[in-house]
Amino acid sequence: MMFDKVPGWARWLAQDADGTWWAYEAEPNQQDTGWYENEVGRIVRLGRSAPPDDWQDTLTRWPLQRG
Repeated sequence: MMFDKVPGWARWLAQDADGTWWAYEAEPNQQDTGWYENEVGRIVRLGRSAPPDDWQDTLTRWPLQRG
């Protein structure tokens, strides 16, 4: 995952079924094989890694909270 490429405005990260990672300004919606921004906020492609079996579980708030 390319955490060094996440823009400052990003509030959500998610990986599609094909392995593509995205950063979203607004919480994205799930579709058949990935995520979409629902025409609200900015989105940027971060890169690609191995496709996950559990892509539906990759939606994560950003920045990660450390506790």
